[in-house]
Amino acid sequence: MAFRAKPFRLCLLSLVFPLLSAILAVGQSNCGINLGSVLTAGAGGTSRAWISPAGEFAFGFQPLVRSPSTNQDLFLLAIWYNQIPKPTIVWSLNDHPVQEGSRIQITDEGQLILYNSQGQQVWVAETGNERIACAGMLDSGNFVLINGASIYIWESFRLPTDTILPGQRLSKDGRLFSRRSDTDYADGKFQLRMQLDGNLVLYPVFLPTQAVAKAYWASGTNRPDADSELVFDEAGLIYIEDRNRNIFNVTERDLGSRQEFYYMARIDYDGALRHYNHPRGNYTADARRHSPAWSVVQTTPEDMCSAVLGELGSGACGYNSYCVSSNGRPNCLCPEGYSHADPLDTSQGCMPNFQLPSCQQNGWELNADFVEFTELNNTNWPFNDYELQTGPQVDKEMCKEFCLRDCFCAAAIYNGKDQCWKKRFPLSNGIQSASVNGIALIKVPRNNETTLCPESKDRYIGAIFFFYHKKMLNLQPTSTLYGIRRYTYKELEEATGSFKQQLGRGSFGTVYKGVNPYNPMRYIAIKRLDMAVNEGENEFTTEVNAIGQTHHKNLVNLLGYCDEGNNRLLVYEYMSNGSLASLLFSISRPRWNQRLQIAFGIARGLTYLHEECSTQIIHCDVKPQNILLDEYLVPKISDFGLAKLLLSEQSRVARSHIRGTVGYFAPEWFRKASITAKVDVYSFGVMLLEIVCCMSSVKFGMEDDEEEGLVDWIYECYSEEKLEVLVEDDEEARNDMKGVTRVVMVGIWCIQEDPSLRPSMRRVTQMLEGVAQVSHPPSPSLFASSSS
Repeated sequence: MAFRAKPFRLCLLSLVFPLLSAILAVGQSNCGINLGSVLTAGAGGTSRAWISPAGEFAFGFQPLVRSPSTNQDLFLLAIWYNQIPKPTIVWSLNDHPVQEGSRIQITDEGQLILYNSQGQQVWVAETGNERIACAGMLDSGNFVLINGASIYIWESFRLPTDTILPGQRLSKDGRLFSRRSDTDYADGKFQLRMQLDGNLVLYPVFLPTQAVAKAYWASGTNRPDADSELVFDEAGLIYIEDRNRNIFNVTERDLGSRQEFYYMARIDYDGALRHYNHPRGNYTADARRHSPAWSVVQTTPEDMCSAVLGELGSGACGYNSYCVSSNGRPNCLCPEGYSHADPLDTSQGCMPNFQLPSCQQNGWELNADFVEFTELNNTNWPFNDYELQTGPQVDKEMCKEFCLRDCFCAAAIYNGKDQCWKKRFPLSNGIQSASVNGIALIKVPRNNETTLCPESKDRYIGAIFFFYHKKMLNLQPTSTLYGIRRYTYKELEEATGSFKQQLGRGSFGTVYKGVNPYNPMRYIAIKRLDMAVNEGENEFTTEVNAIGQTHHKNLVNLLGYCDEGNNRLLVYEYMSNGSLASLLFSISRPRWNQRLQIAFGIARGLTYLHEECSTQIIHCDVKPQNILLDEYLVPKISDFGLAKLLLSEQSRVARSHIRGTVGYFAPEWFRKASITAKVDVYSFGVMLLEIVCCMSSVKFGMEDDEEEGLVDWIYECYSEEKLEVLVEDDEEARNDMKGVTRVVMVGIWCIQEDPSLRPSMRRVTQMLEGVAQVSHPPSPSLFASSSS
């Protein structure tokens, strides 16, 4: 037995040694980048790179479009096709764009680390406890890190972004994410997933949480026990292969000869999986082409407009838009009276060029003389129905009349026979196609009679509104233009029962609950102002009317005022769920997704005040106590516009904060520097960080004589990559650490001591909602707590 075993061992060794030698030889031949090697973004005026042996691919920094928020050049660590006229990125570290001077380095300690321009660590390749001996950029497009045993311990092929290349496999639960746009490489609105059940599926994604909606394409190969993979072979074929080598072809068309073409497959930012080829440099391209380019060989699904339709989500083109299929791509259009939210990325939806119908007594939609309908044939928003009118008497004009009479109706669809569907805002999943049976009737103001923020030149129109509503609603003569009612002190005293029920006390005065004198079924909130500095009756009335002309879903609606003698009161809509402070700092914290939606709403409201009104409004007192919540927990900003009336009081309050209590005030307040909209950005940043961890920055600094403020602690957690500490008892947030990180990064950008480094609120909104990249924020430096 022993004698027979010896030749067996020799035979086994004779088989193993050549195999090990081959592995070592492969590892050594791919080991072209040694310890200590460094690439610097923008060094020498160009992006340096590590090139594959045959020059096919490069690894290094690619320049991005200049950042509008920082006005700086940004670079993306990426892999790209290197021998074609326009470098095509096939992999990137898309969550970490960096500034010029940033570097990627294989350290002497055996790690691959990305440093920003300040020398701070931004990203480290995860290799477990394995130490890197060298690295290689392969001609397959795979960038690899190799240990001392010549084994790949990290590969870009195993962490794909939006592209898959020949020789690459997508294993179980492997995913590709679309880009945000053609120029924004961050994860976008669509995902390709090789599921555990063997099904290859395309999903819409809800940003920023990346929750998925209903699939819009699937391979139908679900076999849970099959251990399936998506394979892109060297011949250009893409297929799903199980353990028994059963094959389901994804590629249906020939990509051409490998000697003549480069290949790739990519989930594009519009959600379609496209297979591309590109003539190689040594191949004579079609003479009709002036310069060779990537050509689409196959698109899955072929019609994205009709594929991405579901009860949840916005569809292929975003809200309030409609999708028209053109040459295999979705063409996103806006109805008349709307414009693209982002002209550079039409898939982000459309916004109305007018104030949305609100069913308030000063709304344009209540006057038939101010309303008209635009028509779009073969168009529908199929999942926005809230009412159906049907019968032989229903025709197109009757359908318009149904929508006209309903102040909530944004549009109606007439089927050409006897049915009329009413649609609500926002319109979603819009599609225009010959197969769609319906005429879209879109309600808009006639001749743009109303805008998002009425100006003084529109007072004539405002007067018409006033007289119309006075006639329709039998208002008292004390009402003023734009529906802002002037109340008598006696009316408000009676409405509040002599100011008995106090709702709260703020910087500007005390708030009481009351009953609307002209509508006993509705509550109102009455703020009794402490003082109004240097304001006569006319000036006060002018300022109040200006506040009353600002309308946004995330602003508390001002209904009226009183200015009798020394009595100055403001009348607001009543918000049934109180303040954000009460919700946020209670024993039972709100859900993570609920907190995100609240943050988004506040950001949109501040953007409106800063940029979308003809006269900019700086709030000067943004804090959770001034964010109120309606019955659906929609956040609404209160007290906007009051800082101008009570500025000296605001300054006194600001300067009363002491060391150890960070508060919400920007350092400019303490230095008596000029006050700009950036003070609101700072306050919002503090509040955003509170929303993440559900802790009060004011109380945090007061507990146990703590010298460290909340924002100091959060930045420390961020810089040490310990953000899970902020949400340790919040399972939903811990399952979305990518989203938590994004929100914290945005918050840190907002609280930069230098106001010029803080982004605008519009940019903040875009970063929060995931439509703009968030770069690594620098240290906020000195906080208000240490500069007072």
